[in-house]
Amino acid sequence: DLCYVAAGRFDAFWEEALKPWDTAAGALIVEEAGGKVTTYEGGPYDPYKSTIVASNSVLHPIMLEIINKAHTP
Repeated sequence: DLCYVAAGRFDAFWEEALKPWDTAAGALIVEEAGGKVTTYEGGPYDPYKSTIVASNSVLHPIMLEIINKAHTP
């Protein structure tokens, strides 16, 4: 899924409860392709955090806003 974001086939990808081996390579590929990868909170990507959002720089803030609204109790 992350490689599809890097290739432009997917606009975005988000997930929680993933392990470092699920995201590390894909996150690097997205970033090298010019995409943006962060945690749900918008912080820098950390393979040891359990959330990831990947998209392009235009869509990324919108994705974070939608995800955080959905996770607000």
